[in-house]
Amino acid sequence: MHPEMNRIIEMGRQLKCSDIHISEGLPMMIRIDGSLEEAPLQPTPEETREMILSMLNEQEKVLLEEGTDIDFAVQTPDGNRQRVNVFKQQGKSAATIRLLNNTIPELQELHLPAILNELAEMPRGLILVTGPTGSGKSTTLAAMINHVNRTRPEHIITIEDPIEYVYEGAKALIHQREVGRDVTNFASALRSSLREDPDIILVGEMRDYETISAALTAAETGHLVMSTLHTTGAAQTIDRIIDACPAASQGQIRTQLAGVLKGVITQTLIPHVSGTGRVPATEILTGTDAALNVIRENKCHQLGTIMQAGAAYGMHTLNGDLSRLVASGMITPENAKKYSNDKKDLENYLF
Repeated sequence: MHPEMNRIIEMGRQLKCSDIHISEGLPMMIRIDGSLEEAPLQPTPEETREMILSMLNEQEKVLLEEGTDIDFAVQTPDGNRQRVNVFKQQGKSAATIRLLNNTIPELQELHLPAILNELAEMPRGLILVTGPTGSGKSTTLAAMINHVNRTRPEHIITIEDPIEYVYEGAKALIHQREVGRDVTNFASALRSSLREDPDIILVGEMRDYETISAALTAAETGHLVMSTLHTTGAAQTIDRIIDACPAASQGQIRTQLAGVLKGVITQTLIPHVSGTGRVPATEILTGTDAALNVIRENKCHQLGTIMQAGAAYGMHTLNGDLSRLVASGMITPENAKKYSNDKKDLENYLF
């Protein structure tokens, strides 16, 4: 990799940014606490192109020219890892670099509810972590996996695209498989993982019917399966999973889901009232009989009521959490409204 690329990544880490956008012929931008701004370093278009291509091997360069986006992770000399996506726009090269933490934080450090520890301790079932891009889903899952790693002698298989956090074995045996390098796709890796004696399977993302079906089968056969979706609430998550399946299979998938779901954690990161740092707001659904019956009967619009009434089971709605963060002076009411998935309902909490 080009030495200048290392310098730019180092700059990004010093400025505590989450992403660097580097595009041939456009200003280099960085994202800090969720906001995009121009970077203090600005390479020329030629330097930019050279730096982007320095991260690719010959085969990847060919694929890029043919119009394929390239996803991979790179490690800089300081031992830190970055997730990179290289793509073309208007015939020119561009890249988005996500700076990953070298150490996996604990759930408490992330200010996430204690119920997540309990969910990670489930012997079997399906746990979903959802939220928009950049909301910390991968970090939350890594913290849950690492909680198991420190406490139980279990076999964990991760299927990722690309591998983000590298785990150091403690009590657990952990195999990390990268799509495109170790395996061809999520679904086939999931199916073969069932023959590899796992206790826990982490699936980077449930993108399609094949992966969803394989994940549900794995959860049904006595494994704990964890995965992510880009959804903004428990009800939307269930609907998205069902909608991703062919019409003829939707009834069966709904029944399977109601049989294995242990929890849906939705999270979003909101600017702290001080102007520096961000605070997680969450929505938690746990797999109580009432919640699973609602899913089975295709009445997901009732999940909000179940979450509001389910505090004893670790549940709360996103609006409930947003109002708590406003009341504790951590976020502004304006930002609560901006990040709410039901603005009208939020007003009942705030006023």
